[in-house]
Amino acid sequence: MEDVREQVSTPVNVSVIYYSSTGTVFALAKAAATAAEKAGAEVRLRKVPELAPAEAIAANAGWSAHMEVTQHVKEAMHDDLAWADVLLLGAPTRYGLPASQMKQFIDTTGPLWAQGLLMDKVASSFTATSTRHGGQESTILALNNTFYHWGCVIVPPGYADPIQFQSGNPYGSGHVAATGEEPPGEVELAAMEFQARRAVQFAAWLKRGRTAGR
Repeated sequence: MEDVREQVSTPVNVSVIYYSSTGTVFALAKAAATAAEKAGAEVRLRKVPELAPAEAIAANAGWSAHMEVTQHVKEAMHDDLAWADVLLLGAPTRYGLPASQMKQFIDTTGPLWAQGLLMDKVASSFTATSTRHGGQESTILALNNTFYHWGCVIVPPGYADPIQFQSGNPYGSGHVAATGEEPPGEVELAAMEFQARRAVQFAAWLKRGRTAGR
């Protein structure tokens, strides 16, 4: 198996699409985007639209501060999905399910699905919870349910790198954020970087195989 740390020679487009309220998932998304770029991919980092009322955001200092510092991040559009060879979706857990902001964005993709524009893409997901048993696996599996319907090729990190034995999540990268005040540490960010590189490498292999088969 080729080392996924090596830069890929086949051009790959990666969309990292996330939702984050206080910045935890955003930190993971940035790590994924940076790793994909270093692997030779062209990357779009996009956030899904916020749905929460302004008064709820204003009542949480961390939430309002994060919105302020991420105003430069573009909101995800359908074109970001159609353009990509790799889809990396990340959302915090809400009662063991992806945050409604991510779900709402996913629910708008019917026209792309109907045209077959989401098929055969490499896909992988990541999350964060407040507690260690707060639903990371169920959230990632829920996101993956979408990929099944889209016809994607799901590429989990598994235990394909030593960092996975430290992070302990073969389903997808995750972080226990407590009250949102604990940012992802070195291990979690390294695991996220590995997951992104692995997805890029698989996409490159798929594109190379298609080209060779023509």
